[in-house]
Amino acid sequence: MQLTRSTALALQQEGKAAFEAGDPADSSPYSRFGNAEQQFGYQFWTRGYITARSAAEGAQEPAGASAGR
Repeated sequence: MQLTRSTALALQQEGKAAFEAGDPADSSPYSRFGNAEQQFGYQFWTRGYITARSAAEGAQEPAGASAGR
């Protein structure tokens, strides 16, 4: 694996796709404690997963929530 920007973007897309498929957050195929390539994969896969989860959670929040006035 080449540790490049295009690889990082592809790994983020993998993470997003995993979230959309309903996979759990710990289903990353990369090791957090492995060699440099595995850590790189884990970091960007997880970043994509978290981005997708955050977007989904943000879309579920009610718009125009009141402060009780």
